[in-house]
Amino acid sequence: MRLPLIFVGLLVPSLPASASDGGLDVTSSVVQMLLGLGLIIGLLIASLHFLKRLGAGTGSAAGLIKVRGATAVGPRERVVLVEVADKILVLGVSPGRITPLHTLDSAELPGTPGSSDGAAGKDFQSWLKQTLERRPR
Repeated sequence: MRLPLIFVGLLVPSLPASASDGGLDVTSSVVQMLLGLGLIIGLLIASLHFLKRLGAGTGSAAGLIKVRGATAVGPRERVVLVEVADKILVLGVSPGRITPLHTLDSAELPGTPGSSDGAAGKDFQSWLKQTLERRPR
């Protein structure tokens, strides 16, 4: 609500001068200013669009890394399974750091075809619980 009042306050003192000198000068300068502003905003939007399109193709390794699963173990902490080539990385992810917890072959992951142990029907959360219970403290 304040912004229109500022514009009115700026235009009102120039009205008597524009009436005596000709209102065309003030109007043309305002139109020129608005067109310049529109041009600059348009250039900014176009450059952001092109930067976004160019930035999307820079990740050449994006197809090699896949997130296989994740579960929350705290309010801001997660355990994430990441597949890289034929290895599965178990990572602990917190706001300030990523810690590698374990490395598996893709055949060792429960629930994948060809896994050696009989845990094919279990989900990631139960597998993580069993793994943490077996781990020496």
